[in-house]
Amino acid sequence: MNRFALILLIVSTSVRADEPLFVAKAFTGGFTPGIEGPYCDKAGDIFVVNFQKQQTIGRVTPAGKAEVYVTLPNTSTGNGIVFDKAGIMYIADYVGHNVLKVDPKTKAISVFAHEPKMNQPNDLAIAKDGTLFASDPDWTNLTGQLWRIDTNGKTTLLAEKMGTTNGIDLSPDGKTLYVNESRQRNVWAFPIKADKSLGEKKLIRKFDDHGFDGMRVDVDGNLYITRHGKGTVVKMTPAGEILKEIDVLGTKPSNLCFGGPDGRTVYVTEVDHTRLVTFRVDKPGLAWQRLQEK
Repeated sequence: MNRFALILLIVSTSVRADEPLFVAKAFTGGFTPGIEGPYCDKAGDIFVVNFQKQQTIGRVTPAGKAEVYVTLPNTSTGNGIVFDKAGIMYIADYVGHNVLKVDPKTKAISVFAHEPKMNQPNDLAIAKDGTLFASDPDWTNLTGQLWRIDTNGKTTLLAEKMGTTNGIDLSPDGKTLYVNESRQRNVWAFPIKADKSLGEKKLIRKFDDHGFDGMRVDVDGNLYITRHGKGTVVKMTPAGEILKEIDVLGTKPSNLCFGGPDGRTVYVTEVDHTRLVTFRVDKPGLAWQRLQEK
């Protein structure tokens, strides 16, 4: 039995078989209106920006106990968060035009990548090999860009003259980069070439109302997208078919991640009540599964 199967076997008794799917409930509060960027580490703790005050990263246990994990230096303020397999945290610092790096053993914070040409690094996605992709909106001019950050910290502009790029993630096979545009309400798919540049984008779906924010992918490749202003999370196939729409108990969901004992608990950052909201789903998140693999 491999390690991933063993984990599922161990935790199967800790998840109620009769727990309803796609039904949101309040989880824990104490954040600022800047609540964003949730991401679960390998142990199941949820990390969220701006706990108690701006410029912090909060850590929330699966039981809902929250504390300040680190405070970012100078004027740095976080948005998106991801972890690599070594447990290193990467934070999109939209004020400092940085991607910051946090050592899991010492909590030391360093600048992993700095790019003055960024408008504001917003959300992050991480490939299996540790390569980062960042959305980069310009809210004033309603435009946006996409960046790649290699494992040595080198930044490369992948796409420009887009709309307000926001939620971003990768397909399970790593060959497609998904990104949404908040104000234009488009969801795009870019083929990723062998040299990690992007091919011609394809429109998956255009929505008629409300906005977008964060976005994550499950193990089947379905997209979970926060509908900022509508108060829902949409579950959508890679072809653009809407499978579910979940009410998340507040009009301004800003982002989401997968976690819990089996990767099937979704945590949503909800701005109206400055809290985390949670609901159960049918399949684990891709990022959660990747962190469990050796």
